[in-house]
Amino acid sequence: MQTPETEETAVNQKANLYKTNFSAWTQQQSQLLRHQQWNQLDLPNLIAEIESWSKQERQELRNRLSILIGHLLKWEFQSAKRSRSWLATIRVERREILKLLSEHSRLKPYLEEALPQAYENARDLASGETNLPLSTFPQQCLYTLAEIMSDRFYPSSEATNDDLMES
Repeated sequence: MQTPETEETAVNQKANLYKTNFSAWTQQQSQLLRHQQWNQLDLPNLIAEIESWSKQERQELRNRLSILIGHLLKWEFQSAKRSRSWLATIRVERREILKLLSEHSRLKPYLEEALPQAYENARDLASGETNLPLSTFPQQCLYTLAEIMSDRFYPSSEATNDDLMES
């Protein structure tokens, strides 16, 4: 039978392992879960980690969306400097966003919510990388999510993705 002192020592040991050897802590927690040893779990840290996963996934989606939109803005507003590098970034970010949404389908509803913040970051990125004033870029995103994610959409360009890759 555990006393309050031994329970406190066990909690401190769990928290210490979490701080000193995260890999060992995650293996320990997964074993405890697998064997349904609920009273042995490090619940405070386990809850914090689960909450942080969701935040990290949402942040990754916003970041990728920002980079993608930033490159679409550069493509549209600095067309004379279009490059294969910009094209590659657009293609890769679209692919990675689709992969992220496929692996974490719960993020799909967040995409619409993430768009305004991602666009704000994209404007800053496009302005910084093109040396064009921030006011060059519309304050609100003019692209729909369907356009942003379409491999056939390149603002102010009639060419398709295949045409662009051949040049």
